[in-house]
Amino acid sequence: MYIRFKILLLLLFIGLCAYSQDFTFIQGKITDENNLPIANVNVFTSDTAYGSTSNNAGNFKFKIPSNKEVKIIFSHLEYFQIVKKVKGKPNETIELNTKLEIMFYNLNEVWIEDQKDRINNLIRIDPKTVEIIPSVSGGIEAVIKTIGLGVVSRTELSSQYSVRGGNFDENLVYVNDIEVYRPFLTRSGQQEGLSFINADMVSSVLFSSGGFNAKYGDKMSSVLDIKYKKPHKRGGTIAASLLGGSAHFEGCSKDYRFTHISGLRYKTNQYVLGSLDTKGEYRPSFIDFQTYLTYDISDIWEISFLGNYAKNKYHFVPENRETTFGGIQEALGLMIYFDGQELTEFNTYFGAFATEYHPNKKLNLKFITSGFRTIEAETFDIQGQYYLNELDKQMGSDNLGDSLMNIGIGTFLEHARNYLDATVINAYHKGHYENKRNDIFWGIKLQHEIINDAINEWTMRDSAGHSLPFPDTSGYYPGAVNLSETIISNHNIESNRVTSYIQNTLSFDIDSAILSITGGLRAHYWDFNKQLLISPRVSFALKPNWDTDILFKFSAGYYYQPPFYKELRDLEGNIHNDVKAQQSIHLVLGSDYNFKIWKRPFKFITEVYYKDLNNLIPYQIDNVRIRYYGSNNANGYAMGIDMKLNGEFVPGVDSWASLSVMQTREDITDDFYYDYFNANGEQIYPDYDNDSIASTIRVEPGFIPRPSDQMVNFGLFFQDYLPRNPSYKMQLSLLFGSRLPFGPPNSERYLHTLKMPPYRRVDIGFGKVLKSEGKELKPGNPFKHFKSVWLTLEIFNLLGIKNTVSYLWINDIYNRQWAVPNYLSNRKINLKLIAKF
Repeated sequence: MYIRFKILLLLLFIGLCAYSQDFTFIQGKITDENNLPIANVNVFTSDTAYGSTSNNAGNFKFKIPSNKEVKIIFSHLEYFQIVKKVKGKPNETIELNTKLEIMFYNLNEVWIEDQKDRINNLIRIDPKTVEIIPSVSGGIEAVIKTIGLGVVSRTELSSQYSVRGGNFDENLVYVNDIEVYRPFLTRSGQQEGLSFINADMVSSVLFSSGGFNAKYGDKMSSVLDIKYKKPHKRGGTIAASLLGGSAHFEGCSKDYRFTHISGLRYKTNQYVLGSLDTKGEYRPSFIDFQTYLTYDISDIWEISFLGNYAKNKYHFVPENRETTFGGIQEALGLMIYFDGQELTEFNTYFGAFATEYHPNKKLNLKFITSGFRTIEAETFDIQGQYYLNELDKQMGSDNLGDSLMNIGIGTFLEHARNYLDATVINAYHKGHYENKRNDIFWGIKLQHEIINDAINEWTMRDSAGHSLPFPDTSGYYPGAVNLSETIISNHNIESNRVTSYIQNTLSFDIDSAILSITGGLRAHYWDFNKQLLISPRVSFALKPNWDTDILFKFSAGYYYQPPFYKELRDLEGNIHNDVKAQQSIHLVLGSDYNFKIWKRPFKFITEVYYKDLNNLIPYQIDNVRIRYYGSNNANGYAMGIDMKLNGEFVPGVDSWASLSVMQTREDITDDFYYDYFNANGEQIYPDYDNDSIASTIRVEPGFIPRPSDQMVNFGLFFQDYLPRNPSYKMQLSLLFGSRLPFGPPNSERYLHTLKMPPYRRVDIGFGKVLKSEGKELKPGNPFKHFKSVWLTLEIFNLLGIKNTVSYLWINDIYNRQWAVPNYLSNRKINLKLIAKF
């Protein structure tokens, strides 16, 4: 037995030795072009499971099968990938030192520009994120919705967003220093189409949630500053998905004096709209073309042209709708059968010529002339016959969810023939002078506006055999058919605006700390309402002489928003010539902290703000349609705190998380109602009680939530990849917004205190880099002639949550009103391919 045991151990030892001799050991050091070690480089084989990751000294070690040629791949997100072939003998150690070439360079100029952004309440957004973020609406706005800092979105079908208690109309958007507009008649995200900004053409994105400087215009909430590329070589992009496609081409002349970049986009959200409760024939078609051309006449003089044409067409033939709503206490179901159709069309034209003169490094002068025209038509005749049923809610019932009893039946007919033709023409000069201590900006703009608007829309509701609103015995003749809502108007407005600004930034060294003070003044005059506005603004930025890289900021200023056409028009379509500018006084205190975790860069931004709101124009919002009251009869406030953490949670890729807590209220100064009491002091309701009224008390509602009062918002964007094969990637976008207020249609604003369910949305994308930059492919490979190719599988609304965007109001047989939720899109899968050349 003892001899047999020794023989067994000997055989095991020989087997282990033989096994160890079947491998070759690979080791080495990975450095950059400056011979500095590179950590976190993935070193792996293409056809086996063996591999390693370099440590902080750049060293790595692992084994491969011997007597076999193996491809060893060196991969890092910031460096070009390298492939080496190795064939080793058993038990041999091969030294494989490798030098990687960096893929992106951090130039000093970019660092300086970032420092300027930090002190001016601006954050810089990487436009490349647009390519990878999973989103139905897409574009730069999809990234802005996740960055936090007070940004709120209530629908994935729209590119619009609100900021710190404001609405969609309170956000400034600039492209190459020119303010751009969105269609005026849009009432739902389904109609909206493409935003103006073509992400393929963007070179830089700056965004501010408030407290921005005087050089930015006259809106109360936020500013988005976009710059388009000036290419230095030929290239382009082709992208296609189930939601549409795009292509862009760019290049320059041999002497680099002439540059061009153009983009063509097509979008159809028909695939996504098929998941809505309302079934029918959706035929949306949105297309636009943009071009940006520059030419250097000399080293100090440049001319440029930016042009855009967009055609948005939304054709919808509804068939039926089935919606269940309510809860355990009362479960209801709505069934509607439709007749009719909707056809909405927006055509916009935009062109801008600019000339830029910079005689020296300190001075830059720019002159711009631009024109914008939108021709919009909204036409529909839709009849709906509805049935409101009570559903079986008894748990364990065989008929759970089935209809038990019909409690409402009726018909509604909606009609619209709305047409708008708007033209905005302006001439603009802006200048910039910079020396060691001063950074001065100035500008003046003349703007001419022509608005022609014809509205003809009405709604008829017939519930349980009578028209709503039901006629009383004295006001109408018997059998009258009354319309619940009628708007008929025709307006032609022509006006002029003059705006100007001046701004200066001074920097001081105080005991090795750096203090920057930016002060500015804006002026605005509109000859339609004869109002002159002066807006002083100031901001301070202090960078202490600490070991930590932290910046403290404070800004304050007046932010007037002069009315445009929409604010002048009330709920009945009447124009009010005496409407003045709304006012918001911003007080923003914040910090910007750069630090490192796990030897990787991170940034934490915090801002606390208070906005004192005066001369507000109250409004109602339905989906993305904003309807103003046409009067400056409200005051209010918005206050809150925003926090954002971003950095490399995973080496080499940026992710972020944001949290906002806010409250916004308004007090409509001339709204009130009466409480009625009988002789016993008991409150009575004259519409329902027969008791005689003995006394009344006038009640003023006071401060009520604004339509954008969303207390808590949380956003998350997270990226990851497979450590041993970073060509496989994942991106996750998560949004949460707490309950928004709403109320019955055509009711007083103080009744709009009901709450929508929270908005919850998770989108995820799984990507594969089919070809990376710098990687050579075999002859015959279809992607050989492309610079890079990216394939992504996106899952929209991963959790299948039914989010509510608005409500349809239905009356039952007891003349009670029910708010039937209009749900947003359900879970959908999208496939997207992006190829660059």
